[in-house]
Amino acid sequence: MSKTVEIQIEKSLNLIDGLRKHLKGIGGGVTNEEICAMDQAVKELVSVNKEVDRLREELTPKVKQMNDVMARVKEAYAEKKKTLKGYYPQERWMDYGVPDKR
Repeated sequence: MSKTVEIQIEKSLNLIDGLRKHLKGIGGGVTNEEICAMDQAVKELVSVNKEVDRLREELTPKVKQMNDVMARVKEAYAEKKKTLKGYYPQERWMDYGVPDKR
């Protein structure tokens, strides 16, 4: 759970508890229905946040795998480009998809 979400959930739950304890003393500014709606929204936030955490757990290894493959591709690209530039004059580089200019 991200710290920001965790803090907001904690603050909201504390507010809800306080509002419920002192509903009659608020003076009509907050209704029980509004407190219930806020409580429901906090419960939804907790649920959605759990789903996000689960997805992050699945995503993290995939991102690492992608980064590893990307590093290999970039290395191979740089190596092949360097080889082509060494063997062919600049005018022929575009034939091989190398748009670089010296």
